[in-house]
Amino acid sequence: MEPLNDRRPDRRGFLRVAGLAGVSWLTPLGHWLARAADAPGKPSASARSIILLWLQGGPSQLETFDPHPGSAIAGGTGAIPTTEKGIQLATGLEHTAGEMASISLIRSMVSKEGDHERGSYTLKTGFRPDPTVVHPSVGAICCHELPAGGTDIPRHVSILSGQWPSRGGYLGAQYDAFQTGDPAGPVPDTSSDVSAGREQLRMKDLEVVEDAFARGRERRVEATLHRETVAGARRMMRSEQLRAFDVSREPLALRRSYGETPFGRACLAARRLTEVGVRCVEVTLAGWDTHANNHDQHRELLKTLDPAFAALIRDLRERGALERTLVVCMGEFGRTPTINRAGGRDHWPAGFSLALAGGGIRGGQVVGATDPEGKQEPANPVGVGDLHATLLAAVGIDPAKVNQTPIGRTVRFADGKPVSGLLG
Repeated sequence: MEPLNDRRPDRRGFLRVAGLAGVSWLTPLGHWLARAADAPGKPSASARSIILLWLQGGPSQLETFDPHPGSAIAGGTGAIPTTEKGIQLATGLEHTAGEMASISLIRSMVSKEGDHERGSYTLKTGFRPDPTVVHPSVGAICCHELPAGGTDIPRHVSILSGQWPSRGGYLGAQYDAFQTGDPAGPVPDTSSDVSAGREQLRMKDLEVVEDAFARGRERRVEATLHRETVAGARRMMRSEQLRAFDVSREPLALRRSYGETPFGRACLAARRLTEVGVRCVEVTLAGWDTHANNHDQHRELLKTLDPAFAALIRDLRERGALERTLVVCMGEFGRTPTINRAGGRDHWPAGFSLALAGGGIRGGQVVGATDPEGKQEPANPVGVGDLHATLLAAVGIDPAKVNQTPIGRTVRFADGKPVSGLLG
């Protein structure tokens, strides 16, 4: 498997990449490059963007979306009621419990990968790592398949990026997630470090070099899309759409409802980004690898996750945008039903949980169930391929569409079928 490198597409990076392959969201050629379909026959869907809240490290299902209060496997973890009769969440998710009518839980996720890197790859792409092909993440597929529109900024964004950010895989590096940090700070490499006059001189000098290089090499120059890439990078630097990253433009009360944390600000920025045409925003909350002191660590993490997740759903709904925005909250696997000697839970891919909201997902329901004694296989198990088929179907993309990799291998977008009953 190709290493999942931290490759950050930024202004300087655009000009470093060998061949300067066209970046689909940067140029007027983007509609062609991304194969973004304004073409007749494109399936319609209510959802046009995905916000992925990535809980890096593998959150415990028992301390989040699948509590078993009073059982031995709970280890003392309590549960709270939600707005939906019969559905409980773990203590600490009080804000989220109030939004349960918009949320569906899958409590029977199963995967064959219990390693962090391999599990991250599997949950983000829908496939297990394979040395012969690097699969695209769901966000990359959305950018490849959905209309580019008039978006000048990256259409695939990762905020507070983790160790293994989402990538374009066989669709191309131009679909890798653009990585940035806490929205309280500036977007990296989007402003010039020299005066406007000097920048103009530099661009004129670059034009002289490009013209000289192009003589006798017209076809090679056209293939690199170098000029288009430079123009697109400069257009991004001047774009009004960069303001979508600036959450300080939002009312103070709204910002506080998300939580005054990097993750809360990132979730608010994610909502703003989808409003200007960004197709997928991945927001990472790290720290869930709780091999020791599991309960205390989860208790602290929920103080960050709970208000942000709930505020995002509520904010989207109040703006009339929840139906066209699919929100996914998940990690790479769950945690064991047993508690180890260090008071922690270890890796557990054999029955874990995630939450879905918006995007045509029917809220207020639960798919699958886990054994309260932690001994039996989950009821109505959902495979990772089925999850990805559901996500793609929600945004109007055919999960069974066959694609060809650069080496000629045929691969479907998802190796599964949409989960029955989830899609409205």
